[in-house]
Amino acid sequence: MKKTTITMLLGGLLLLSGCANMNQVLTAMSNTQGINNAIQSVIGLDKVSVSMLPGTWQYRGPGCAFTSENLLAKAGGEMAAVQIEDKLLPYYQKVGIASGNTAITFSNDGSFSAKVAGKSFSGTYAFDEAKQQIKLQTLLFSINCYTKRESNGMSVLFEAKKLLTLLQTMSAMSGSKDLQTLGDFSKNYDGARIGFDMAR
Repeated sequence: MKKTTITMLLGGLLLLSGCANMNQVLTAMSNTQGINNAIQSVIGLDKVSVSMLPGTWQYRGPGCAFTSENLLAKAGGEMAAVQIEDKLLPYYQKVGIASGNTAITFSNDGSFSAKVAGKSFSGTYAFDEAKQQIKLQTLLFSINCYTKRESNGMSVLFEAKKLLTLLQTMSAMSGSKDLQTLGDFSKNYDGARIGFDMAR
């Protein structure tokens, strides 16, 4: 299917569902990853499996998803998600999140090790495949994240406020202005799950 046909199809779905205006659709459609994500949501790409998790996953960019079960809402959510990911990137850069210093390794024995902006933590994890939920347990905190399978990897996503809490914990509650700015950003997207797009 040609890109223009896909654009017209998804644009029509979004307009019918009232999820976005045409300017938002056209902006999102300029992002190839956004087109891929939208198509995957509409056709129901396979979920992350237990066997897929073990290994090291490296950060490749901001991730975002919404939780609606309605196919039209999912398509609209993906378009909005592309815009949120674009807006997240400068915030992530300000707090030092980059591909060379942000990663997570899941081991077969239920343990994990991770770095976020170069700050390391480790512990155990439990994956609920039905809910696509990973519970991360460390000595300092316990947090749930969610997975979304992508064409070239997976996203590890948190409720927006929980991600801010994680970043604050990793920064030892430093009161960084950059973290405060990210906190202000997260308030605007309370219904979204945001985090990291990861690849091996």
